[in-house]
Parts: sequence; structure tokens; C-alpha cells
Amino acid sequence: MQIVRTTLLWIVGLVFVLVGINSNDPYLVPMRGMGNLLLVIASGAVVFMLLRLGGWRGRPWAGRLLVILWCMPPLVLLAAHGVFEFRKQRVLRTEAALARSLGQHFIVGYRSLDEVAPLAEKGLIGGIYVTGRNVAGRTAEALKAEIAALQARRRAAGLPPLIVATDQEGGIVSHLAPPLTRLPALASLVDLAPDQRKAKAEEFGRIHGSELASLGVNLNLAPVLDLRPEAKRNRLDFNTLINQRAISDDPAKVSAIADAYIHGLESADVNATVKHFPGLGRVRADTHHFTADLDTPVSELEASDWRPFRDVLSTTSARLMVGHVAVSALDPRRPASHSKAVIDGLIRKTWNYQGLVMTDDLVMGAIYQHNVCTAVVEALNAGVDLLLVAYDGAQFYRLFACATDAAAQDGLDAIMLHDSEARLRRASLID
Repeated sequence: MQIVRTTLLWIVGLVFVLVGINSNDPYLVPMRGMGNLLLVIASGAVVFMLLRLGGWRGRPWAGRLLVILWCMPPLVLLAAHGVFEFRKQRVLRTEAALARSLGQHFIVGYRSLDEVAPLAEKGLIGGIYVTGRNVAGRTAEALKAEIAALQARRRAAGLPPLIVATDQEGGIVSHLAPPLTRLPALASLVDLAPDQRKAKAEEFGRIHGSELASLGVNLNLAPVLDLRPEAKRNRLDFNTLINQRAISDDPAKVSAIADAYIHGLESADVNATVKHFPGLGRVRADTHHFTADLDTPVSELEASDWRPFRDVLSTTSARLMVGHVAVSALDPRRPASHSKAVIDGLIRKTWNYQGLVMTDDLVMGAIYQHNVCTAVVEALNAGVDLLLVAYDGAQFYRLFACATDAAAQDGLDAIMLHDSEARLRRASLID
């Protein structure tokens, strides 16, 4: 029994050390705050117990090493926090012109007003992302006042208004409902007659648009244009759930419903963002956690999966979200979200789309668990206009530091950044 207890103490101690070292990782967001405090308390309690049991006076090495191991979690946790704070202070001290030049490209999620206000005031971000955590246990009026306060600080600093984005698709992705109205998914309209389908989709758009506009939200990350897969292709898909969110497997129906919905949103001066190009319907891996490839020929994708994107982008003012799926026929080495061949080659030149392009959340595993710095730089150099840091807004400091380091080394394409700023101006999102 003693051997079992000692073995368990070694295993759990090593786990605690790894958690401390990686405490800034997005996967450990639930541990922050109270979780980290409990880790420190538990480590201290185990050290106290081992010392009481004579662990330091035992064998010359085993007992002492175990005590040292259990002293490590608070120390590595403190070191990780120090690294985070150093990077944060470095970003907050970014020279004003560079901060505003790069900051306009970032949309950041947050958990408290104090967390995001300095970024907004200094021009380090161009927008915020609000979601369920920002309304949990609060009223719509509280969120409205918070957004208004941030916008007021921007005006006082002489900066353009913030982009205020959210995910309010309807159905299972209705992040601000409650307090807003929970509407069915757009897929629920597929079986209606064409005229009814169009009218109802536009009504859904008007409801979402008017309610979001009343809060100060001006960008809805919807609708989903991915074609619905024939069956659930990925049994480990716990996050994307595209089979529940996609409108239809028929490109024409997706185009018609999405077009009407977007016009409803736009009637309330809320912009839509169609997603997740190049499409997730054929993809087997969940990009929240894994890399994913789309091996279908471009000609087939143009005739099916990409048809709704081209239809809607040509008839509305929608923005385009590019996901973290690699298009093998165009660029098998990197996801579309930071592929110049996809963004500048296909979207800008072949399709001639000159609207705003944004990435899916850069905190997703398909990007973050690899070289996220490379992804940030390549995305900006490919012509991406907006970089989304949604789930874990604290990662913004790392990603912004990647961009400033690249700028210092002349690693950013000045022409691409100039063209992107021009697109942002045309979209009236900056002065």
C-alpha cells in the first residue's frame, strides 16, 4: 500500500507541475483563478504532509526528491504567470503608431471590462467579441452599458469605434440568448415553400439584427454556409457540430436562405459574416483540436460547397470567415486561414472579392497547437483583414507580440497591410 501511495504521489505531482508550466494554455482556461489557487493549496498541503511524515529525513534521495517535486507546482505556476505579465506589459507599451496600425486587425474576446478597456483605449485592438460568458447572470442592459462604456473610451482617445462581434446563428449557437430571443436554426426553414422560406429567413435576420443593434453589436458571425454532411463524419466532433448547424446539403437552398437572412441583418445595420470557408461539410477532423484537410478537387468544390459563398458574397455586403482547413489542391502545407494561395490567389484574384476577410478563432487547436506566430504573420501577409482571438482573449498578448516582432524584422508585407487598411476604411469600420 505504501508503494501505491508513493507512486500516486509521484504521478499526481508530475501532473501538477505540467499544469503549472502550461497554465497559460487555452485548454487550461477553466483552471485559471480558483483552479490555480487550489493547485497551490493542494501542493502546500502535500508538502506539509510529507514533511510531517519525515519525508525529508527518510532515504537520502527518494523522500527528498518527492518533497522537491511537490514544491515545484507553485513555482512553475508563478514563473508562467511572470512570463504572461512580461509579455502583457511589453504589448501595452507598444509605440502608439504601431499599436494602431496592427491593432485594427485584432478582434478579441474578454471576460471583464477591466481586462479589455486598456486594449481598446490604446488602439491595440480593432474590435471585441462578446459571447455567453459576457451575459451570464446579467441583463441585456448591463451588456449594453459595458459596450457603450468601451465605445466612449475609444472616442475619448480619438480612436474609431470598435467592431463588436458575436455568434448569434440561431439553434444551438445562440450565444446571447438569453437575454436575446432564442430563434430556431435556419435549417428549420428548409422545408417551407420558397416564398415562405425567404420571408421567414429575412424575419429571423431582422430579429437578430434589431436585437443585436440595440446592444451595440455591429457584426454577427453568421450565417453558416457549410453544406450539411450526409452523415456525421467525425465521431470525435464535440465542438464544431456542423451537421447540426448547417442549413442544408443543397447549395441553392443554402444560398437563398442565407441571402434573405443577411438582408434582414443588414436592415438593422448589423453586418453578417459567412463561414466557414472553404467549408467543413466534407471534413472529418474537428479544427477546434486537430488539423484538417479538404482533398476535393477545386472544380467540384466550386460547383457545390463554394457556390453559396460566391452567391452570397456577390449579392450582400457580408464579410467572409476563413477556417483552419487546408485546401490540398491549392496549398496542402497550411490552413486556408493563413494561406496566400487561398486568400490572395483564390478569394481576392479569382473571385475578385474585395470585402473583409477574417480568420476563425486563432485559439483553436488546428492553429494554436502548431506555430501560431507563423500563422499570424502569414495571415496578415496573405491579405486577411481581421484576426479573431475569441475563446481565450488572454492569448491576444502572445499573438500581438508575434505581429510586432515580425514588423521589427520587416517580416510584414507593407502593401498587403495598406490594402487591408483601405478595405477596412471602405467598410466604414475605421475612420
